[in-house]
Amino acid sequence: MSLSRRISVIIGAAALLLTATACSSLGRSTVGMLSFRAQDSPFVLSYSNTPVQGCHRIRLPRGATHVENNTLVDVILYRTLNCEKTDRGDGIYVATTLSNVTAPASLPWRSFSVVH
Repeated sequence: MSLSRRISVIIGAAALLLTATACSSLGRSTVGMLSFRAQDSPFVLSYSNTPVQGCHRIRLPRGATHVENNTLVDVILYRTLNCEKTDRGDGIYVATTLSNVTAPASLPWRSFSVVH
């Protein structure tokens, strides 16, 4: 094999590897169920196999005060609609297979993002 052909093969393999790495999270999902509930409400809102990219609104009118993360990934909960941090601090980290409840005097969660 000539030197120029070897270099071409190496460059092609490197380009393919970089492309695969850059697109590795596209199409991935949380694999499992995220469940949200508002305070004093029997209604549970569940998200199943949510994409790992972007910010996701919690579509409860009053926001969520209880969460159960029964997925294979960790999530971060925010008190804003667009996953922005507030002056009261950053988001709340909820690891996989755990749950969390807000303090009675705190604001409800309005959005979440996936740690990937």
